[in-house]
Amino acid sequence: MNQKKQFKKICLAYSGGLDTSIIIPWLKENYGGKIVAVIANVGQDDDFDKVRDKAIKTGADEVVVADLVDEFITEYIWPTLKGGPIYDQKYLLGTSFARPIIAKKQVEVALETGCDALSHGCTGKGNDQVRFELTYKALAPHLHVIAPWREWDINSRESAIAYARQHNVPIEQTEAKIYSRDQNIWHISHEGGALEDPAQEPPEDMWVLTRGLAETPNEPEYVSIGFEAGVPVSVNGQELSPGGLLRKLNELASRHGIGRIDLVENRFVGMKSRGAYETPGGTLLVTAIRELEALTVDRETALMKQHMGIDYARLVYNGLWFTPVREAMDAFINKALENTTGEVRLKLWKGHALVAGRTSPFSLYSTKLASFTMGELYDQKDAEGFINCIGLPIKMKALLDAEREQQSKPEPVRG
Repeated sequence: MNQKKQFKKICLAYSGGLDTSIIIPWLKENYGGKIVAVIANVGQDDDFDKVRDKAIKTGADEVVVADLVDEFITEYIWPTLKGGPIYDQKYLLGTSFARPIIAKKQVEVALETGCDALSHGCTGKGNDQVRFELTYKALAPHLHVIAPWREWDINSRESAIAYARQHNVPIEQTEAKIYSRDQNIWHISHEGGALEDPAQEPPEDMWVLTRGLAETPNEPEYVSIGFEAGVPVSVNGQELSPGGLLRKLNELASRHGIGRIDLVENRFVGMKSRGAYETPGGTLLVTAIRELEALTVDRETALMKQHMGIDYARLVYNGLWFTPVREAMDAFINKALENTTGEVRLKLWKGHALVAGRTSPFSLYSTKLASFTMGELYDQKDAEGFINCIGLPIKMKALLDAEREQQSKPEPVRG
């Protein structure tokens, strides 16, 4: 292949996985210049020294390892948890909201090190290319973007493996075990391999975080999660750092087989794809915050937030993080949840997180109103007038329909 336009320095978002491992030699071969590899620590179980060494051995000139865990949780996970963390009724957005922070750090490193191009390992069929490049456009629109999967002749993971072998790039993937995985402190995703047939059950040995139900305890375990203004702050009464809290919930939920989903999702690029996800601690948090909101948010605000939640999840999924609309939605959500403070108790058992109680100093629930016992705050006789007002349009339509039906009947024949 002939060399393309030459760049002085290219900043690559590097994970050490199959795709980014072969991109370094490919960039050198096709674009020249130096390669700055940015490795983002967002809580995945990686040996970052090993990943750094691999990047250097395969041709990177500089490597930056960025610890983004705390920022990831507080500036991306918590806002999404508050806003609406469910896409396609199941997916808790673990990969979606990790991409903007990784791309943001990549841009920062590119500007600091004098790079004139950015590159990523996202395929031309996936959502991640959109998430990375929309971030680039928002933060560094002047930098050139190189997306190898949209340029090279490699067209499958099998051919990517073959390229790696030809260029002596060490990889862990094989044709027999070819799952594509993405992990951070919130979740792990699984794609490819046996999952490409949606008629097939995910193989049990594919799951890596959560126990199978047969291996979970036979006795339930209870956990209390504390929130302040919609932000998780404690587990079982103990205040924890954001990372410590999420790791603790991951441990508890994984032990009880909680957080697995198998999803055929609608990709932003227009196709359907099948993936499996493990989000143990996140599943507990989503369940808990919903229950606490039910206590603390009034009906009309809750309804508006529910509608907005669908749009918020779609916005995050589609990579529109660095946009005015997301900031405006956050402002509404923060106001709506300013009194969402309290504790939710969950019962963990056999893959389920069951609500076992919720309390809040700002609860709008009143036993005086909700009780079947008569009270001074609500006179049940008032309901009659209320029903008459609400039912007036219904009553009028029924009366008019009956009148029209009567008028349309033929006159009786008199003999």
